[in-house]
This record gives sequence, structure tokens and C-alpha cells, in this order.
Amino acid sequence: MKYVLVTGGVVSGLGKGVTASSIGVLLQACGFRVTSIKIDPYLNTDAGTMSPFEHGEVFVLDDGGEVDLDLGNYERFLDTKLTRDNNITTGKIYQSVVEKERRGDYLGKTVQVVPHITDAIQEWIERVSQIPVDGKEGPADVCVIELGGTIGDIESMPFIEALGQFSYRVGPSNFCLVHVSLVPVLSVVGEQKTKPTQHSVRQLRGLGLVPNLLACRSSKELDDNVRGKLAQFCHVPLSNILTLCDVPNIWHIPLLLRDQKAHEAILKTLNLQGVATEPNFTEWITRTKVYDTFHESVRIAMVGKYTGLSDAYLSVLKALMHASVAFNRKLIVDWVPAEDLEDDTFKENPDAYKTAWSLLEGANGILVPGGFGDRGVKGKTLAAKYARENSVPYLGICLGMQIAVIEFARSVLGLPNANSTEFDPETGNPCVIFMPEGSKTHMGGTMRLGSRRTYFQVADSKSAKLYGDASFIDERHRHRYEVNPDMISQLETAGLSFVGKDETGRRMEIVEMPGHPFFIGAQFHPEFKSRPGKPSPLFSGLIEAACERRLLSKSKGNANSANGIHEPHSPASKAQNGKGLKSSNGSLNGSSPNGNGIYVDGGV
Repeated sequence: MKYVLVTGGVVSGLGKGVTASSIGVLLQACGFRVTSIKIDPYLNTDAGTMSPFEHGEVFVLDDGGEVDLDLGNYERFLDTKLTRDNNITTGKIYQSVVEKERRGDYLGKTVQVVPHITDAIQEWIERVSQIPVDGKEGPADVCVIELGGTIGDIESMPFIEALGQFSYRVGPSNFCLVHVSLVPVLSVVGEQKTKPTQHSVRQLRGLGLVPNLLACRSSKELDDNVRGKLAQFCHVPLSNILTLCDVPNIWHIPLLLRDQKAHEAILKTLNLQGVATEPNFTEWITRTKVYDTFHESVRIAMVGKYTGLSDAYLSVLKALMHASVAFNRKLIVDWVPAEDLEDDTFKENPDAYKTAWSLLEGANGILVPGGFGDRGVKGKTLAAKYARENSVPYLGICLGMQIAVIEFARSVLGLPNANSTEFDPETGNPCVIFMPEGSKTHMGGTMRLGSRRTYFQVADSKSAKLYGDASFIDERHRHRYEVNPDMISQLETAGLSFVGKDETGRRMEIVEMPGHPFFIGAQFHPEFKSRPGKPSPLFSGLIEAACERRLLSKSKGNANSANGIHEPHSPASKAQNGKGLKSSNGSLNGSSPNGNGIYVDGGV
């Protein structure tokens, strides 16, 4: 087994995950099978109990593992299916060592960080690297390991010591270290500064790890003299100093590495030159170039409570991107804070209220993603109501499905107090209830997690057709609450159709609204299995319906702009003295969600 370790220096957020994924793609293109491991030095056992504001989205694997979002990058880039053990945390390592100590496995020895913790880390890496993740038999050829955090962080020290020992143990021809660092450009003088990277590499060497390649993040390509200075002071060959400059979308990163012959440097270090093929990027290049040429757009309103942090919905964004590329459309996401749609915001901040409704009414489709807690639920319910009443394509994921059911019960069944017991434990009409097998005392890993099977109940439903008329599908789940099976008959009589159920027939998985252009809710998270070139069927259905709505709006002459924004007809318009609201186009080159329409990064 060959190992490639990716570390980061100077600051966090440089793109180690994308770099590690791109290296994996590069090695795959050279004919090698690749697996990946992400090391997170936090004490949490997994990412499941952390707020998205702390750590971005929680990515869920087939085996139910709640892991770091970078494992989602690995799965999308490399088209693999990882396991929970591919995400190593300090919590997992210490837990395993303490369990061994309690069993008496250490035979009375004093248990210490060195050698017991460091040995456990090395053993974990060796064991997990042997697990096939690409559907083929036998272990992969190369394991790409990403060490989270920044060199110098105190919590990373046991892992750095373990990896230093590991590199010695497996031998220099089986270990390659790629250090991702920052080369900032000072706006005052416009000069690229190498000192931060020099200090980072010096610190890395002092900890027992020697970089073979430097991947330097900078706003522009490194000057030759800057590369020469880095080679001289960091003791890295000039040919092994790579530029990771800003690109239109992250699909370019593997191509950027290939153009700088990063694969040759890695293969030389790992002594794989004799068995490697020339990198084949035909499909990757085609996808990247096609995306860059799109002019026609499609607007999707993302209604959630974490709209200030795009990483909270990273997989949803990528799934939307995969689907929009399949329909040759440039994706524009309008970030709509759910709370801003509510009446209280109209009283307290009329401008935010107007902007939120303007964005919602200007979108070609609406998506309400998963979430927990009651903040913003009223706004999400209003979004579902608007989509249902105005024939706007709607996709509700997990909580988004539950919201759609609650809204339908209130508006159509005439049950104003219909609710989820998550938000109102005493509701007289519990449309959504706590699952019987769930735990109310422990949070971590106690939800319904991982891949579960859904059986289609209606053969000619939109969902079944999107999945190729399959009789069943396997999708990943992450929820504690479910639609109340005792209310299904009442809801279906009134017009909802629960077209997908689990093997018992009592747990609702997919709901549709017959007669609506596209109104689907899924209890599972289809975004986790979406891939470039193989978009999630439900996301494809949403984008297709949104494109059709955009064209219909333009053909009827109701467009307010080149983006085909339609005239509003929602209750919000009436609240504004009956005046129609025009959607803000927002910034088309924004890099973070701010309530405006933005082009989403075209990354994997």
C-alpha cells in the first residue's frame, strides 16, 4: 500500500479536502485504485452532534456514519462509498484505547500517548486502508490521507507524531507528503510573500515530517522567483512546488495539478512510474469545459436557517449543480433565510421580509433542505404553501418533507394546530411524530441513519419514473421524526400521495402531490449519493421542472428579467399593499450566501 498524506499550514480553510480529492482523481486517471481517510483532531467521536455553524454539514455514509463533509468531497470526486472508519477522530482513537485498557489488553502497563495512542492511530490507518471502497475486490493501490486542522495545533500533535512514525515504518518509497500552504499577496505592494510558508514548513520539519511537494494557495500563479525562493528555503525540488491559484470552479483543480505534472512528482516519490499510465481526463475535461460555457440559468430558492454558511448545505448545492449541468444550465441559488419570510420579520425588519419574499417569488424552483429545531419553521411552511398554491416546483428533503405535510394538513385538511411533536409536543394533530426506536436521552448516533430501502407504492408516480421505474431504491437517511402513520389515510384522501414507503409499509419515505408540476418530499437525503455525471434523480426532476417553469414564464411574457422571474402571487404580495415584488438579481459572482442570487461554485 502506498500512502499520500495531505497537511495544511498557515491558516485553515485552504482547501486541503479539495486538494486531497484532486490528488485522488489524478492517481485514478493514471490507472490506480484509490481510497481515502480524513483525520479530524477534535474530541467528538463523530461530526453528528456538531452545529453546521461549527463544522459545516454532517455527511452521512451508507453504513450510517456521521462524518466530516470532506468525505463527501472524496465520494463525489472519486465515486467511492466510504465507511465510518474512513473518518478518524481523536474521540474515536482515545475511546478505543480506553476500552482496551479497561479490558486489560495492555497487561498492566502505563497507558500513554506514546506509544499507545500513536500506535492505535497507525493501526487504524493500516486497517482502514485495506477496505475496498470502489466496489472491487481487494485493497486499493493508494490511500490518500488528509490531516485536518493546521500544523501547530495542539490537538493535532498525537497524529503528527504517529504519522511521523508511520512514514518511517512504511518507508520513503511508500509515503508521500503534500503540504498545502498559503502564499498571500499583500495588496499594498502586490507582492507574493513566502515567509508564512517557510515558517509552516520549518515547523512541520521540526515535528518529524518532511514535505515532498508544496501546494501553494494563492490568488494568482506563483512567480518564478517566488517558486525558487520556496525551493531554496523549504528544501523542496522546484518541480515539486505547485500553484493552487483561484479557478472558475473546483473541477479545474485536478487539471491544474496535471498541467504542473504533480502526478509525475507523486509517482516518482512512491516509485510507481513503471506501472502508471498517462492520465486520462477526457470525461473530466469535457464536463469542466461544458460548465464554463453555460449561459442559460436556472434559479433555485434555498429556504433554510443556515443560509449564512454555504458549507451547511454543501451536498445539496453539489447535487443541484450536478443536475443543472445535466440540463446545460448555470445554477443560481437564491439564499432565503426562513425566518425572513415570517410575519414577525415583516414587523421588525420590513426590508429583509421584502427581500426574502422577492427572492422566493423570483425563483424557478424551491428547495427546503433538512434541519433540526423550530427556528425558521414558520418560514419554511410558508415557502411550501407558496410552492403548492402557485405550482412552483418544490423539493422538500427530510424536514422539508415533514414541513410540506404539516402545511397541507393545516391548509387543506383544516387542522390549524397540526404540527410535529418536535416543535409542539402537545399538539392535538401530530402529523409528524418521534420514531419509536429513537433515543430521547442520547444524541450521538441515535437517529435513523445510513442506507435504507424505499419501496414504490405507485408505479406511475413522478418519483418512480425519475428512478427509472425501479420497484425500490436505497438512499441515505438521518432523522428522528417521521410522518405519523395514523394520519396517512386522512392525508391521502385529501390529495397527498405517499408513493414511497419502507419495508413495513408504515414509514413514509416519499410524498407527492398529483396534479402539481413537481411537488415532492423525501424523508431521505438524496444529495448524499449524487455524483458528477450521475445526478440524483430527485434533483434532476426539480431542475427539469424549474427549467420548464422558466421557459413558460418567458413565453407568457411574465418575465421581469432575462432570468425569467415571474410576477408574484403569494400572500406576501398582499401584505405589501398589493404591490408586486420584483426579485433581486443579486450578485452573480458572490462567493458566500448573503440572501442574494449567486452563481454556485461549479465544484464536485
